Amino acid sequence: MTGGEVAGILVAVFWAILVSFLAVALARLAQTLRATTKLVVDVTEQAVPLLAEASATVRSAQTQLDRVDAIASDVQEVTSNASALSTTVASTFGGPLVKVAAFGYGVRRALGRSRDGEGAPSASARRTVIVGRTVPSMRRRKQKG
Repeated sequence: MTGGEVAGILVAVFWAILVSFLAVALARLAQTLRATTKLVVDVTEQAVPLLAEASATVRSAQTQLDRVDAIASDVQEVTSNASALSTTVASTFGGPLVKVAAFGYGVRRALGRSRDGEGAPSASARRTVIVGRTVPSMRRRKQKG
């Protein structure tokens, strides 16, 4: 064998090894691509229902938030109306009620004085307030003495 023949054989062996290596690499790449495709299909099959459920949940939450917003604005309107009504009642009935109460108090005082016969209450009817309670005048003298 000559040097050219040996070189030709070596080149042929090199190409055969290179083609074999590339064939194995392409076979592995094809397996990887099939596994990746299967994984993507599985994830898609699971993700689509989850996204649909999430979308339905978000729509439901939005509906509930709209209801809460409507309730809050109704409560605000009722509070405003109650405040206006309270102000109206206080201004309409407050003054006359105070006047009626004062008149009633004056009538009671006047009737009480006319029964006693004198303008001031008697000494035995007077009481002194001590720490939120009344003590008759006789007892007050005993406490001092």
